[in-house]
Amino acid sequence: MISCNNKRIPAAENTSSVEITETAAFFPVTSYLKGQIAEIKNNGLNPVRIRTAAGKTDSAWLKVEQLDSVFAEFLTPEIDSVTMAGLFKESKFHDQTLNSFTFTYEPLKALPPGMLLKRWDVYVNPQNGTVKRIYMEKSTADKKELQLSWQSGIGSKITWFSTGASGNQEIEKEELVKWSFDEE
Repeated sequence: MISCNNKRIPAAENTSSVEITETAAFFPVTSYLKGQIAEIKNNGLNPVRIRTAAGKTDSAWLKVEQLDSVFAEFLTPEIDSVTMAGLFKESKFHDQTLNSFTFTYEPLKALPPGMLLKRWDVYVNPQNGTVKRIYMEKSTADKKELQLSWQSGIGSKITWFSTGASGNQEIEKEELVKWSFDEE
């Protein structure tokens, strides 16, 4: 999580420990998510998927073979330093409200056509350095918005937004995938 030999630029004074790095070693989100999926498969867990759309909720057990396709939208493009350094900037701070170090990645400038990834955050436990949560925002080819909230070792939530008749974004559907049943 710590970048070596990076030029650091202090950011606003109103939040403790905020800094922006120009040549940050981005957290490898894609590799992390693939590792989490592999862990679920290796543990032989069958996650439950709960879908909510048009006011109806349905649930079903997922086969582990389905996990790659369920999360495929968030496994591309590859999120790492090599792929994203010229497009996104990293800012980080210690969020005492969430009790986490928060690494936020936002565009440096207008993103090129075809880049559907909009931004992402990585939340790290300050006591042990483990990833607590990952949040991502993407667009789809058909102009919908997607959000992923991944809670490490527990589950995830994918939300699809579309533009309603009023021009406002509305939740089209939500999909909760849960593979740990120890916590409620």
